[in-house]
Amino acid sequence: MIAIVITLIFTLDRLTKYWATKVLMDNEGISIIKGFFDFSYLENTGAAFGMLSGKLTFLTLIPIVVLVFLAYKYYKTKTKNVLLKLSGGMIAAGALGNLYDRIFYGYVVDFISVHYKNLYYFPTFNVADMSITIGTFLIIIYVLKYVED
Repeated sequence: MIAIVITLIFTLDRLTKYWATKVLMDNEGISIIKGFFDFSYLENTGAAFGMLSGKLTFLTLIPIVVLVFLAYKYYKTKTKNVLLKLSGGMIAAGALGNLYDRIFYGYVVDFISVHYKNLYYFPTFNVADMSITIGTFLIIIYVLKYVED
């Protein structure tokens, strides 16, 4: 199950970033819901929310450590819990997607922009970021539901 989740999300991430590069790179962007939701190309040299901009080596090592940790935990525990498998696969896929960008381009392609008119802009993100975020929330749900004190 984990291999399927990783393969599907990683492929979706690569395809959407390829699309963003080909369609959005030289354009103003595409408004999906005017004043709220756009697709616009951004080369992010930092981490989430643009933090640690320019720290490529550090930002490349972190996902490698996360991936090694996830692989170790998976093979050590051999969990049967679907929620835990799904969350681990989603985090791994997102880490791989952004790691691929950093290794081959030196930046991560972001293109999903959520904002309120020109008053507030949430940091631009991508499919890999969504996968990491959702996977993290699923782990929180798992801990709250299954882990006892």
